[in-house]
Amino acid sequence: MKNSIITLILLFSLSTGCSSDELPQKDKMPNPSFSYLALGDSYTIGQGVAVPDRYPVQLQDKLIKSDIALDSLLIIARTGWTTDELSRGIDATVTHPPYDLVTLLIGVNNQYRGRDSEKYRDEFIMLLNRAIGFAGDEKGRVVVLSIPDWGVTPFASGRDRDKIAREIDLFNAINREESEKAGVAWLDVTKISRMAAGRPELLAPDGLHPSGLMYRMWVDELFPIAKKILTEN
Repeated sequence: MKNSIITLILLFSLSTGCSSDELPQKDKMPNPSFSYLALGDSYTIGQGVAVPDRYPVQLQDKLIKSDIALDSLLIIARTGWTTDELSRGIDATVTHPPYDLVTLLIGVNNQYRGRDSEKYRDEFIMLLNRAIGFAGDEKGRVVVLSIPDWGVTPFASGRDRDKIAREIDLFNAINREESEKAGVAWLDVTKISRMAAGRPELLAPDGLHPSGLMYRMWVDELFPIAKKILTEN
């Protein structure tokens, strides 16, 4: 029997052109491709900057350069949107869940328009639940970003900057609390936004929205979270 097995191996080697210690290897499996849904307002659509400078696009680019194939990116966002307007925008958009990564950044326009913070809580919870649903009910694939503080920008000149900061902090306390309750990741970009008070290069030419450089700083913080989500979940 042993001699028969050896003979079969030799015959196989001759027929394939391989030696007995060079049997064919399986092809390497290709890297999986991932999808990303970014929900928000002007900060997500990148008002005032070129498309490549938007933070979701910068994140996608950085992941691809790290050999993580984030091939699909859908942004549902518009300048000026509040929580309820984002929800309607989602309703009007064709989506293809589940998404491997979902980010949510919303609320600055609720604060700017003087809307009630508890009403924001209710609508934020609804959006957060929708985000989790878009992630296939995998809460570990969702990241909430805090609301930047526009009160430090030249646009806020002549306004009560301290009041703006307090209200932004209140809204962020709400979205952080609800994110932690839901078990999703929460990222503080507000502290970066406040650096613009002394660094004009962190603002777009409109003197209100972040520049590509500030968005890059956000992505530096967001990247390790997104990488872990896409490679470990």
